[in-house]
Amino acid sequence: MPNFETFTKRMAPLVKQPFVTVQKRGIISMNAAAHALLGEPEALELLYDPKERIVGFRAVSRESEHAYPLRAQNGKSVGPYIVSGTAFVKYYNIDVAVSRRWVAYLDDGILCIDLKDAGTEVTSNRSAGKESGVDDEDA
Repeated sequence: MPNFETFTKRMAPLVKQPFVTVQKRGIISMNAAAHALLGEPEALELLYDPKERIVGFRAVSRESEHAYPLRAQNGKSVGPYIVSGTAFVKYYNIDVAVSRRWVAYLDDGILCIDLKDAGTEVTSNRSAGKESGVDDEDA
């Protein structure tokens, strides 16, 4: 008789490419690879270059004056990690009509996404039509 193992999502390797998703309501999520690239911070500063249309995320302590706390979605310890960016996207008039995901890159310690790149439209993987814009596997 075969000696079967039950495959679980936890056995699958984490996505190695860093991704950041800006969801419809302005919630910002990053996958575990992006979080690790920043040194697994508990909080971020949200940065924006309006001329270049680049969003930046800098790791800071929770006590920093401009800190936005990160939390693991649904209490998971492997991500995706989310931060409330609603006021940020409204202030900078960042389009959040649909949820979009970008490949992120590190520039001088700041995790960046370039909004000049259209990104990839994402939809919820949840049933009942709930829109989260987060895929459990690659945020």
